Amino acid sequence: MLDRPENPLRPATRRGSAVPYAVAGVLAAAAGTAAGHLVAGLVDPATSPVLAVGSTLIDLTPTPVKDWAIAHFGTNDKLVLLTSVGVVTLVLAAVAGILSRRRRAVGVGLIVLLVVLAGAAALTRPTAGPLDALPALATLVVGIAALLLLLREADRATAPASTSGTSRRGFLLGAGGVTLGALVLGGVGQRLGSRTVDPSKVALPTPQSAATPLPTGLEKTVPGISSFRTPTASFYRVDTNLTVPQVSTAGWSLAVDGDVGNPFTLSFDELLAMPMIERDITMTCVSNEVGGGYIGAATWQGVRLTDLLDRAKVGSTADQILSTAVDGFTISTPLDVARDGRDAMVAVAMNGAPLTDVHGFPARLITPGLYGFVGATKWLTRLTLTTYAAQQAYWTKRQWATDAPIKISSRIDTPRGLQSIPAGRTVIGGVAWAQHRGVKGVEVQVDGGDWQPAKLGPDAGVDYWRQWYLPWDATSGQHTLAVRATDLQGQVQTADRATPFPSGSSGIQSIVVLVS
Repeated sequence: MLDRPENPLRPATRRGSAVPYAVAGVLAAAAGTAAGHLVAGLVDPATSPVLAVGSTLIDLTPTPVKDWAIAHFGTNDKLVLLTSVGVVTLVLAAVAGILSRRRRAVGVGLIVLLVVLAGAAALTRPTAGPLDALPALATLVVGIAALLLLLREADRATAPASTSGTSRRGFLLGAGGVTLGALVLGGVGQRLGSRTVDPSKVALPTPQSAATPLPTGLEKTVPGISSFRTPTASFYRVDTNLTVPQVSTAGWSLAVDGDVGNPFTLSFDELLAMPMIERDITMTCVSNEVGGGYIGAATWQGVRLTDLLDRAKVGSTADQILSTAVDGFTISTPLDVARDGRDAMVAVAMNGAPLTDVHGFPARLITPGLYGFVGATKWLTRLTLTTYAAQQAYWTKRQWATDAPIKISSRIDTPRGLQSIPAGRTVIGGVAWAQHRGVKGVEVQVDGGDWQPAKLGPDAGVDYWRQWYLPWDATSGQHTLAVRATDLQGQVQTADRATPFPSGSSGIQSIVVLVS
């Protein structure tokens, strides 16, 4: 009799170890994901299956869980998320492979379901288009093909009639080939997705209103204290993006629309041609815990926000500026705050150089005195004048505050918590901030005693932080240090503890140091 051709969806009737089938599922998922990653590098890196699922999970994650992740993992929270998505995907793929031992359709169906979920995540992004389905399609085709190939070899390798190593060798060769293919596809996709724009090619205009030269800070005389100006490379980054948008100035534009009498759109060159200001401004993330590091001070250059609003002729009903990033992310800024005289701007430069990609190139919003989630949209592309009743931004939908002025706070930089230092003359130092109100004074408390006035560093304006220090004769033993600030209006930093949600943390930082 003639042998009937094998049906790839019909497994052999006899089975051995489940390990080859689990391996088949894992490698098929890896190959499919790598193929999707490659196609996403050509279409849009954010549509890569794992990244698309990760971004969707970020959007769906409850606020307390997000706060917990940021508090425990810091800027590594995205890496932890992507790793978790990858691990769960591979575990489910292994399960799919094992299920395929007896029921091919069930295992294949589980793989198809995983790919469909990834495709749905990509297609539900705010800026999604038809081409965003291509990475998922590539994942599906390559993943299923690899799975059926490896399952066939697994059948042969585990069949009881197999008395030689030929069948097992065939499975190992197939597994090795799929692994190599996945590595190649994934590597090329990563290279394509990592292509970056070159902000250094942008020629910045001279600002019409330049910042006063920044005074010399205390960092050279008080070791361990934060630099008066934060280097761009050290400036904190907190956002929801798993991939950094790469925006070319050639294709970028800024639209101002909504409740305006004169809507308009600017190219990047037209934005640079407008009168520019340069200001020293300290930015703070609302996720910053008391004593945390999500704060930085820099010199920003850009176009006054009020110049753009005046040109647009804002109507009478708007109460918010809904700013939109190139990836569709939105932020709400109270209109009255943006027009109250502060130096809010659409910034194009940071510390004398064009914005870097991670900090919002080619343009971002800067609003002194407001936490970033209501006033610092990166990769900005649209300003819409509207009302809070009509449109809600990303964080507003998640019940964060709509008007979030930065709370007065202070931080001990040196000595560090639980640090061991020698007895004798030393210095306690750090920074304090009360953006748009200014810092009047800083006090330090040692072991619950009286509050002692610290010496302040140079003053760069009410929107900039102040360095401070206090000479201290440290005696042997364990000591508790605390710090608080007072603003120019006489308001003292509160001791009442509050979490970042919904409008920023508060409380007094207190650390323990060991003196030998």
